[in-house]
Amino acid sequence: MTTRAADTTHAIAAGIDIGGTKIEVQVFDSAWTTIARQRVATPTNYPALLTAVTDVIGWARDQSASPLPVGIGAAGLVNPATGLALAANLPASGHPFPADIAEHAGQPVTYINDCRALAVSEAVFGAGQPYRTVASIIMGTGIGGGICIEGHILTGPTATGGELGHTAAPAHVVAAHNLPIVQCGCGRMGCIETLVAGPGLQRIAKHLTGADLSPQEIAARRHDDMAQVWDVWCALAAELVLGLTLTVDPDVIVLAGGLSRITGIADDLAKAAAAAQFGGFGIPPIVLAQGGDASGARGAAYVAWQDQHGANA
Repeated sequence: MTTRAADTTHAIAAGIDIGGTKIEVQVFDSAWTTIARQRVATPTNYPALLTAVTDVIGWARDQSASPLPVGIGAAGLVNPATGLALAANLPASGHPFPADIAEHAGQPVTYINDCRALAVSEAVFGAGQPYRTVASIIMGTGIGGGICIEGHILTGPTATGGELGHTAAPAHVVAAHNLPIVQCGCGRMGCIETLVAGPGLQRIAKHLTGADLSPQEIAARRHDDMAQVWDVWCALAAELVLGLTLTVDPDVIVLAGGLSRITGIADDLAKAAAAAQFGGFGIPPIVLAQGGDASGARGAAYVAWQDQHGANA
């Protein structure tokens, strides 16, 4: 799929969102509006993946009259000590993916986790715009997030900041309902992702009721026979909110991902988080992301543009 505007002379950056099934590149103008985009399928082996990403970078360059900073948002992590990628849904694990992309494309690229890219996009262009410190929680098949301060993603020496799903599930909630402690995809036991991500919500329902239901079916019945399941899930998810509040104290928490589309989820989560907070103290407002499908690519492009223009960008 390829679309382009009539005039791409004002392009200032390109962002690439690499997912398990598709790679999408978007070219942005100075108003951060998408003026051209292309989508291709994600290959299933590393050489083909590298070629596909290099090709879309070349396509993006062709849409501009001047060189473009290129940002890449992808699931997984890159170990800063080795440069090697760790990615569950891409055939890039164990490879120096960012360095290989830069070498094959013949230009520097900015590589960022896709959840952090979304956090930047929402902080600068979306629901987080009025706030200084913006935290995001992305709830889908996994759990991730990011923290932005004045439009800049908060980073550190391990490059693992924002991996909220791999903190431990709260012992008091797990024990109260005898919830299963299982191995996470990261290799650790008892990560909160195993109970709060979409498959985790299904796991809770199966454990408490014996029913095999999709997250959407559970949500649709949360005021009826799935009320306990939903209450337990909210209590677990509230601990993510409380953990962010007690450590970062953000001005706002932005929800994104597939589960965030459940009607009323922000209100339900806010009530549960308020109940978990110290008596008399508040929680940050919880709002829904606004960027939609453009967020990942736009966030990656913006970080690349920041890298090119310095710390004050």
